[in-house]
Amino acid sequence: MTEDGKRNPRTWVYGDNVTTDSLAPGAFMKLGIAEIARHCLESVEPSFASTVARGDFVVGLRNFGAGSSREQAPEALRHLGVAAVLAQSYGGIFYRNAINLGLPVLVCADTARIKASDHLEVDPVAGKVRITNSGVVLDCEPIPPHLMAMLNDGGLVPHLKKRFAAQRSEACAGGSAT
Repeated sequence: MTEDGKRNPRTWVYGDNVTTDSLAPGAFMKLGIAEIARHCLESVEPSFASTVARGDFVVGLRNFGAGSSREQAPEALRHLGVAAVLAQSYGGIFYRNAINLGLPVLVCADTARIKASDHLEVDPVAGKVRITNSGVVLDCEPIPPHLMAMLNDGGLVPHLKKRFAAQRSEACAGGSAT
């Protein structure tokens, strides 16, 4: 617990090549995201989906999200409340799908230094991860402002809806004056 009585987010640490099939098992792909999420990472850690809590972090090494293009993989993590994924590298399609779905993914060269017992503070704009129980600060690639705006809006579709609504409002306001 933190000093103000709040729960410390848990850190879930995995190795290389966590696949999209581990994140969103193919046997459940015809079902809704809630059911897919119930099986997220069960082949790697059977208790993950039932134990992960909103605000927790998932940490991997190389090639996190390798495999197919299924967007349900990052969607399952987001559905379960994962605050961010940190890894040394990602499967390219997983990375794009995560950003598009509003799940922060940070590229951090030193994720091997993060342990499951660590408590993290993540600043995606600055590209910093602080391990609060040791004071160690790790550098990550900062998420650019235009992608942070999309993440803050909840992903690509909500971001575009917001932008189009603003453009319509501007057009209507400008078009009403005669």
